[in-house]
Amino acid sequence: MKTIKVNIVTPDGPVSETEADMVIAATEFGEIGVLPGHIAMVAPLQIGALRLKKGSSTVNVAVHGGFIEVRPDVVTVLAQSAELAENIDIARAQLAARRAEEALKAKQNDLEAQLAELHLRRAITRIKVYEMR
Repeated sequence: MKTIKVNIVTPDGPVSETEADMVIAATEFGEIGVLPGHIAMVAPLQIGALRLKKGSSTVNVAVHGGFIEVRPDVVTVLAQSAELAENIDIARAQLAARRAEEALKAKQNDLEAQLAELHLRRAITRIKVYEMR
């Protein structure tokens, strides 16, 4: 079966360079699936899981915003941050989720509440991706 090259890059550097049969990403327009030969496109990413399927295995990556650029032979993910499931510190993610929930309950101003909600979404995504391993 034909594969597509996948590069995941953050401001801190490359996270993964691999090949996959299919890439599934959560974009602001909904979830998309990319197969080799897909038409060229660019889409903004949501905080969510990026799934790289190859054969019977799946590599899960927690992606926190950015863009996905698709070309027929390569997918490039330019993310604000990204973590492979096996690199996620689950205890740290759970602590971050608890802190964000407490901050949301504190009834702060709108900006602080939005930041707490963003932190909570990121922590929940990291926990879910870790559990998908």
